[in-house]
Amino acid sequence: MADTLEFNEIYQEVKGSMNDGRLRLSRQGVIFKNSKTGKVDNIQASELAEGVWRRVALGHGLKLLTKNGHVYKYDGFRESEFDKLSEFFRAHYRLELAEKDLCVKGWNWGTVRFGGQLLSFDIGEQPVFEIPLSNVSQCTTGKNEVTLEFHQNDDAEVSLMEVRFYVPPTQEDGVDPVEAFAQNVLSKADVIQATGDAICIFRELQCLTPRGRYDIRIYPTFLHLHGKTFDYKIPYTTVLRLFLLPHKDQRQMFFVISLDPPIKQGQTRYHFLILLFSKDEDISLTLNMNEEEVEKRFEGRLTKNMSGSLYEMVSRVMKALVNRKITVPGNFQGHSGAQCITCSYKASSGLLYPLERGFIYVHKPPVHIRFDEISFVNFARGTTTTRSFDFEIETKQGTQYTFSSIEREEYGKLFDFVNAKKLNIKNRGLKEGMKQSYDEYADSDEDQHDAYLERMKEEGKIREENANDSSDNSGEETDESFNPGEEDDDVAEEFDSNASASSSSGDGDSDRDEKKPAKKAKVVKDRKPRKKQVENKKGKDPNAPKRPMSAYMLWLNANRERIKSDHPGISITDLSKKAGELWKAMSKEKKEEWDRKAEDARRDYEKAMKEYGMGSKSESSRVEKSKKKKKKQEKQVKGKAEKKGSTSKSSSSTKSPAKNTNESFKSKEFVSSDESSSAESKKEDSEEEGVASLPPSSEDSASGSD
Repeated sequence: MADTLEFNEIYQEVKGSMNDGRLRLSRQGVIFKNSKTGKVDNIQASELAEGVWRRVALGHGLKLLTKNGHVYKYDGFRESEFDKLSEFFRAHYRLELAEKDLCVKGWNWGTVRFGGQLLSFDIGEQPVFEIPLSNVSQCTTGKNEVTLEFHQNDDAEVSLMEVRFYVPPTQEDGVDPVEAFAQNVLSKADVIQATGDAICIFRELQCLTPRGRYDIRIYPTFLHLHGKTFDYKIPYTTVLRLFLLPHKDQRQMFFVISLDPPIKQGQTRYHFLILLFSKDEDISLTLNMNEEEVEKRFEGRLTKNMSGSLYEMVSRVMKALVNRKITVPGNFQGHSGAQCITCSYKASSGLLYPLERGFIYVHKPPVHIRFDEISFVNFARGTTTTRSFDFEIETKQGTQYTFSSIEREEYGKLFDFVNAKKLNIKNRGLKEGMKQSYDEYADSDEDQHDAYLERMKEEGKIREENANDSSDNSGEETDESFNPGEEDDDVAEEFDSNASASSSSGDGDSDRDEKKPAKKAKVVKDRKPRKKQVENKKGKDPNAPKRPMSAYMLWLNANRERIKSDHPGISITDLSKKAGELWKAMSKEKKEEWDRKAEDARRDYEKAMKEYGMGSKSESSRVEKSKKKKKKQEKQVKGKAEKKGSTSKSSSSTKSPAKNTNESFKSKEFVSSDESSSAESKKEDSEEEGVASLPPSSEDSASGSD
């Protein structure tokens, strides 16, 4: 006989909703863990009073009744599991698992029985339906009628909100059956009534969610938030967890209360109640109870008179009344020493706290994610700047949370924390020697590299290459994307000779348009040497031998991977610092070994340069001769063009005074538009002819000048 039985995909009926989870039966008792909220219900074996097996809508169900009147329902079992459960109950709990079927006759009259916190409507000996009285939010009476109202279930598409019972009158004197029915319901119902005085009151506390300042009145069974506009009543049974979180500025504290079901205001649901306190604010508190009652109810956890910081008093009182532990941040420490990380979620900035069993983000909107519901996490490159990164969490239900704008300095700390908690990292990159401890997520993208470590690695390689070739590349590197010479050839700009020719031929009406091309043609002549300069800068031979590395660089290349493995997650800058420290601490004997290797590399480099120089000497002399010949030809063409231009200018100047003797006087600076345009066009034509056809010999150039 097994000591434990475990069942997956079991549904627990709580306040009209079916919550799935895992059920475990052991010698000590019954444990059910809710998959959605992580809440654990623990029923001790000694508290079990009755077990019932019956057929329900989701197959077969198990109903457990405890000695103090609580009822627990679990559905989702298979019919074949009855024998196994019945034998387990008999052996470990000494209970007979009884089989009881529901009545399906469809009759609407019968007998109402109250047993513990359950209202059962029976026909004969068979129950038709059952109502947990904790679901009842209000009970009203009328003439021979009782109306039950229920809490709204946000998780269900359709909720049962009201049931009415007709109670026939009886002949007994002095007993009203309607009032008796209502009193039985109200004694067990979850109806919040502020009867009596509050145990204590905290005035004007700053509340972030829901926003405002509220007076918090502490009652024995519920918490009352009283504000200027709204009031909220929170039963202690709806409190899931309590968190006490230090603010990053170390001057304030968050006190977070997790609620299920949430408090409601219209269509808004508040799953978290967040209070903000200043550490400097103190309070003296006196409970509205005598010392004997305090000792009997709280068993030393509270005293009648207490004093201290306000946040300590509130958290201490809540812990005693709710009877739950307070969760505080664990061992995580960020880059600045704080126990949280500044980030953004959706449109708001807030703080992400890595806890021992999950993450919590405060405050707008607050999010709590448990480790056991996380499928994987992902480190992604920031969308707006390289100074930050994004931290993504995807749950097993497919919900994705993206915390963005996290400072790059926090990356190593957060990565190590996630690794230590054995969470599956989607883009596990260069962390060597770290293997997943389980194979549940074998299909995740393990081939994807970490965005930041990959980028830093590439930058490190580029820096090393630049350090090796720094002397070779000095004064020779160019920005090849900017080629002014090519741009001038491809597009006819305003200052090109082609553009000026078209403008002078098409728009010859004004003197200004005709003078412009002459000025702009000079700009082209000034830009030509720049083109030659850029061309000269591109003259580096890729086949030339590379300069040898120093002894330190040879040692670093050989030991880089070892340093990475000794310091997982180290950045490129930290790796360089660490390598410098190791090199400085190295003994002279070990350094001499690398000095010899560097000396050998230098000799090989000098030898290769000699061989390279001998092979390229003849080629360089031939290139030099061709350049000199080309310069000589260009000078001859330029002289020819200047001679032609001067002869044409002198002939036109001698003819113009004869023509204009009868006209008015003109100054020496005056040049007619026809003469300037014709002279300029002739000059440009001569230049173009000279560049296009180079003269083969000096005889041809002499004939051309005649």
